[in-house]
Amino acid sequence: MWGVSFSIEPGRAAYVPFGHDYLGAPAQLSEQLVLGKLKPILEDAHCKKVGQNLKYDAHVLRNHGIELRGITFDTMLESYVLNSIGRHDMDSLAETHLQHKTIRFEDIAGKGARQLTFNQIELEKAAPYAAEDADITLRLHQLLWSKLQRESDLVKVFAEIELPLLSVLGRVEHTGALVNARALAKQSDELARQILELQNSAFALAGHEFNLSSPKQLAHILFTEQGIPVGKKTATGVPSTAEEVLQELAHDYELPKVLLEYRGLAKLKSTYTDKLPQMINSSTGRVHTSYHQAVAATGRLSSADPNLQNIPIRTEEGRRIRQAFVAPEGYRIVAADYSQIELRIMAHLSGDEGLLYAFSNNLDVHKATAAEVFGVPLDEVSSDQRRSAKAINFGLIYGMSAFGLARQLRIGRSEAQKYIDLYFERYPGVRRYMDNTRKLAAEQGYVSTLGGRRLYLPEINDRNPMRRQAAERTAINAPMQGTAADIIKKAMISVDQWLQSGGCDAKMIMQVHDELVFEVKTESVEQFRAHIIQLMSSAMSLSVPPLVEVGVGANWDEAH
Repeated sequence: MWGVSFSIEPGRAAYVPFGHDYLGAPAQLSEQLVLGKLKPILEDAHCKKVGQNLKYDAHVLRNHGIELRGITFDTMLESYVLNSIGRHDMDSLAETHLQHKTIRFEDIAGKGARQLTFNQIELEKAAPYAAEDADITLRLHQLLWSKLQRESDLVKVFAEIELPLLSVLGRVEHTGALVNARALAKQSDELARQILELQNSAFALAGHEFNLSSPKQLAHILFTEQGIPVGKKTATGVPSTAEEVLQELAHDYELPKVLLEYRGLAKLKSTYTDKLPQMINSSTGRVHTSYHQAVAATGRLSSADPNLQNIPIRTEEGRRIRQAFVAPEGYRIVAADYSQIELRIMAHLSGDEGLLYAFSNNLDVHKATAAEVFGVPLDEVSSDQRRSAKAINFGLIYGMSAFGLARQLRIGRSEAQKYIDLYFERYPGVRRYMDNTRKLAAEQGYVSTLGGRRLYLPEINDRNPMRRQAAERTAINAPMQGTAADIIKKAMISVDQWLQSGGCDAKMIMQVHDELVFEVKTESVEQFRAHIIQLMSSAMSLSVPPLVEVGVGANWDEAH
């Protein structure tokens, strides 16, 4: 930290520097003096604070011994709740809402390898830049908050979900997750050997060596040398070798199958087994991800540096990466996961009697769907029928067409359409929900979650049928995805309040999709399990209560 900027009225702001050390820099107050004077104000919960992405500022201040309290508004989150689509950084918001072009960091620091760090920038340039940030943030808040206040549902989403979650996520990030670097290093070596074997297999299947990362070379080998039919072309008209194309081809051809395995393992190695050990904080011995609260349009959280959301769970290699996330001595990893939460939300939203019956009676919903669609007794449903029913259940909530279902199940389009027709015949409430949602979305231009969050659909009435249909698919799915996001966010807030009150010797260390992961004192695990199920199950009232499954282990994988 090299200084602090703040503003208490629009059009007036100040920058207090204390760390600029370029040649000829003027004398400045000491960091100890400035932060010492500000600490009581920043830690006073009754002194209201407004900022842009205050979670980041709170981390910086915490590293300097200050606990930021009194967070009342955050312009990034105000913008996100108003309309989740688009960018929510301060420069973009200033241009959109204030028609003001801010001073960019590159304007005062330069670009590339010769870019200066902030402490090297002359105060004559640094002060206007820093003070403008504070002034623009205050002006943005006054404008955005006045818009939010016109919509009581959105105020509720901001005040009861997004704002309190900011501090919860800050604590989760600060705690971090303990990672076994040696286990990852060993796996990285093994992956390197597997990748080399797959590369040699690809060379043998192609009949010569080639660059596996070159789409041009790969397209020539697959579609010219081997004569495989071209499935899809890129925007420039050349045959595509994208992942979905290779997945289709892998059903019938060996080389695309090997290439997919190669790509998957290479990505795991570069993204996780090689990179995670380098990201372990030397002071804490832990990995500290950053959760993005204002990125996903549906309200879902995402994470970066590292991205914890994309570690595979269905492959042996992915599970081994999860095994490297371990509990410290005397503790256990506890993972609490919402089971089939989006299907349960669909049952609630649609009010369909068949779905409500299946969930209320703890039936295997995919098996129950298979029994209905294929007209067989529940106990005679085959594994293939259940697999097909699962594809239908999840496919329809994502707006999958008969064509998409046919591709996934590798059946004819007419047969896939028959399955969909049978599904809607057995679950008429689902069709009714979908039809009503499309109509409502077209009328008002947005859909809402059960928590009141909105997702705007600018292309819902587009003249282009493909764009309009894509918006309709989003309209059907967004209330489910968004409600699932609201539920787990509310659960995180409730759990955090319990943990902060000293309810249990435990810490929340990760949030991944519909799952919360904790470190829990070994002797407190059973007490914790019972309480976490109760808190997560009651996060939001549904016609079929959320089902929370809890696992315990020495590492993240064991806890599943």
